[in-house]
Amino acid sequence: MSTTQRTGHRRDLATAAVAALLVVAAVVVGTAVEHADGTLHLNWPPLYARWDPHVGPGTPAALAVAVAVIAYAPALAARLPWRPLLLAAWTASMAWIWSLALIDGWHRGVARRLTTKYEYLQVIDRFEDIPATLRDFTRHLLIDSPDHWPAHTAGHPPGATLTFVLLDRVGLGGGAWAGAFCITVGSTAVVAVLVTLRALADEETARRAAPFLVLAPAAIWVGASADGYFAAVTAWMIALLALAATRRVRSPAAAAFGAGLLFGLVCYLSYGLTLFALVAAAVLLITRTPRPLPLLLAGAALAPLVFTLAGFNWWEAYRLLVERYHQGAGGIRPYGYFVWANLACTVLVVGLATVAGLRRTLASAPGALSRLRTGRTTPADRLTALVLAALLSLLAADLSGMSKAETERIWLPFATFLLAATALLPTAGRRYWLTAQAVLALAVNHLLFTGW
Repeated sequence: MSTTQRTGHRRDLATAAVAALLVVAAVVVGTAVEHADGTLHLNWPPLYARWDPHVGPGTPAALAVAVAVIAYAPALAARLPWRPLLLAAWTASMAWIWSLALIDGWHRGVARRLTTKYEYLQVIDRFEDIPATLRDFTRHLLIDSPDHWPAHTAGHPPGATLTFVLLDRVGLGGGAWAGAFCITVGSTAVVAVLVTLRALADEETARRAAPFLVLAPAAIWVGASADGYFAAVTAWMIALLALAATRRVRSPAAAAFGAGLLFGLVCYLSYGLTLFALVAAAVLLITRTPRPLPLLLAGAALAPLVFTLAGFNWWEAYRLLVERYHQGAGGIRPYGYFVWANLACTVLVVGLATVAGLRRTLASAPGALSRLRTGRTTPADRLTALVLAALLSLLAADLSGMSKAETERIWLPFATFLLAATALLPTAGRRYWLTAQAVLALAVNHLLFTGW
């Protein structure tokens, strides 16, 4: 190992240690604040979780998946043909998510996750007449309004709830089907990010990131939450845009229009995911082409057109949501704590390997951005620009003050792209970093019961 590599390795470890201290500080300070005045509304700050050491039916499977990925994934990712690699990554990701979810057991870990009093499934019967419900949606946003929506329904545009209404309509009703849907769709985000990395950077970069995308601690919150599903839709939007911009697909026009359709849908799944416009803009800047833009915008206009004609006013709903947010825990939770404790949550979601990759991203950013202006970029430069865009979006969400707590779930779409920074880690020590990722995920899932 060269002197430069050794220096980089030591800096990676030092950065990971600082990140670990940030988590410890968030736990200690958060616990003290919660015991003092209860303003955090969290049992185990900074996570929405409670202390509950346990094992479950998913424990043996989770351990087996972790060992298999650590032992074999780096070599397989390097030598498998591309399409079998995508299939293997999706399969492994699904196995990891399912096994972690089942540590909590079938009912507590999957079937009942989306049926609590805060969740979307509580209001399925109120969407019997979908157009009428959409026209009436904003009348039930505020806490003091008649029959106000539960927290998650109120906190999102109606596209989120409509997903589960439509599942119910086709015979896949109830918490078990909803949980299985979120896990199955959410696990495809790994494939979407790999497709994006191959298109924007190169295939080697995608292959290097693959094991870390699979064995991410974020899998804890993908199974089973609607935000895992949102993360996949967002990831595929960026993947289609990358394919359209690089013309690495049979029909770039169809890919650009498809990316627009998904972006429009994303805006009606979660208000905060409009920030992914920054990541989309980064894709166009990296590829130095505006060609996909007209069809992207045309596709993106479809969902707003449909929802607006149906009677739902996005801007009015968001204005009322801000008011609703401050009527509840969001108005009590201290911004001064969460503005940095949210970042500690992100450390737990992406893991210390990603933190080390982000250090390398930031270190290479000045040179990468300079070369981006000239168009003479390397694959690492293009990866750096993509990760920086995702990081900037996350920081904007953090500073907005509309994401106080539960960001381990809410920020899954941003975290999915931050994980790509692991491709910058040197070959030596990659299995140690993968082990750190697995140990963190297993520890959190076995020691805490996470909720949302």
